[in-house]
Amino acid sequence: MKTLIGSLTVLMLVVFAFNNATASKIDTKSQTVANLKAAFEGESTASAKYAAYATKAKKEGFTKVALLFQAASKAENIHAKNHAAVLEQLGEAAPKVTPKFEVKSTKENLADAVKGEGYEVTTMYPGFIKTSEEGKVTLASISFSYAYKTEQKHLALYKNALEQLNAGKENTLAAKYFVCPTCGNTYDGTAPKRCGISMTPSERFITIN
Repeated sequence: MKTLIGSLTVLMLVVFAFNNATASKIDTKSQTVANLKAAFEGESTASAKYAAYATKAKKEGFTKVALLFQAASKAENIHAKNHAAVLEQLGEAAPKVTPKFEVKSTKENLADAVKGEGYEVTTMYPGFIKTSEEGKVTLASISFSYAYKTEQKHLALYKNALEQLNAGKENTLAAKYFVCPTCGNTYDGTAPKRCGISMTPSERFITIN
């Protein structure tokens, strides 16, 4: 009898553990869908905001900063489309987005961009990637990783642009940018033969100048 009770107890524990693992996997998949929608909204808003920041920079005479904002806007749009494509694969629709933001001076806009990219690099995308990997949602992991690696580059570019602008050296910034159409990876000045993130050939890159 004790042996039977012991066996049943073990069986119940195994079933409990299996059910918990299954529920956890479902939860992470559901959370990944929510994260994809949040990322789509964020990237769509960033794309529109950076385009507006580019217009403001041009008006203030900062043409090279405007080029950076234009390139980043294009990259964020690519990220948004990637997230939307993954949502479609998962049987979900991307949410409707009405971008809300405020355009200030170019220096303030650059500071805002640094703050936004910093959040995505340190908090948002690392968390989204972890959840998608736990839920084994491979396409989401790829889309999040493309954006995460690109935002790291954007953060560095924005920090440098703000530093140069504050030093009165805007003219030292790049006069041409290249954006990978697959992942949004952004290069200033020159570009390699293939994208360092997605391996896309450079002849497919989008040129901003």
